[in-house]
Amino acid sequence: MSKAKDNPASFAPAGAGKTAKPKAPRRTSREREQEAGVPAAATKETSARRERAKAPAKKRPARPKSVLAEDMLRRALEAPTPRSRALWARRGLATRAQLDRTTQAMLLRQLYLAYYEEGRFPQAAAIAEQALTLDVLPDVAHQDAARAKQALGDVEGAAAHLRLAARIGPASRKAFHYWTLGSLFYLHHRYPEAIAAMSRAARWGTTDKPLYQGHLALSRLALGQDVDGIGELIERLAVAPAGNGYGRFVLGLLALHAGRPDDARRWLEAFVERTTSGRRAAAIALRDEVEAARQALARLPTD
Repeated sequence: MSKAKDNPASFAPAGAGKTAKPKAPRRTSREREQEAGVPAAATKETSARRERAKAPAKKRPARPKSVLAEDMLRRALEAPTPRSRALWARRGLATRAQLDRTTQAMLLRQLYLAYYEEGRFPQAAAIAEQALTLDVLPDVAHQDAARAKQALGDVEGAAAHLRLAARIGPASRKAFHYWTLGSLFYLHHRYPEAIAAMSRAARWGTTDKPLYQGHLALSRLALGQDVDGIGELIERLAVAPAGNGYGRFVLGLLALHAGRPDDARRWLEAFVERTTSGRRAAAIALRDEVEAARQALARLPTD
């Protein structure tokens, strides 16, 4: 029996005499996925996700600010034409944000003015009546509706709106509403109704009282009543602020009754020139007065 020291194998290191297996190379994640039967398309998608995860996060572009109705209202107020005014007003009314009643009413009024200036009176009347449902300055909305109705030839509809405007309007605007009602009746030769409305306007009036008193005198003269102190009425209205606008129409007609043709021509021509060369809305609203002034000028003697 041989001794251990005589056995060379007993002195061999552990594992000696065995053949070492080569180490398997490290596989990539893609190779592991392929061995597991993951489709190539899914593998590519996974790799793309990993690459995106490694890349620095990009900032998202800032969302555009929402359109503000107030901005659209400002643009409508500054618009140079009825068409652009209507465009901005409609955009303001179409904003997603909830509108407060005041802003909505102001946008509707700009749309009303655009329709009115374009001669689209049915649409203008409809918008004015829509604005009435908001109960923001309702007497002003009634005035707007009355103008559109008058332009359509609906005298009764216009008068109904003006009566409501005078009834619900504040004390500071009652005289104006009654005077507008009286003017409507005067132009359509309904003189007793004109006298009743003008009398109320004269009672409520303050700064513009000379205008209301002068127009009341015209209504009485048209009905065949005697009016004293026409010259005094003319002098008071000529120096009043209202004498520079609509007052020229009243002054011209009063001057005719006072036998002052030169003054009548001067005031009536100034009224026609100012009205027809100003804003289109004023020219439309006062077209009956302009026609009456031209007829009066035609009756004046020529030099």
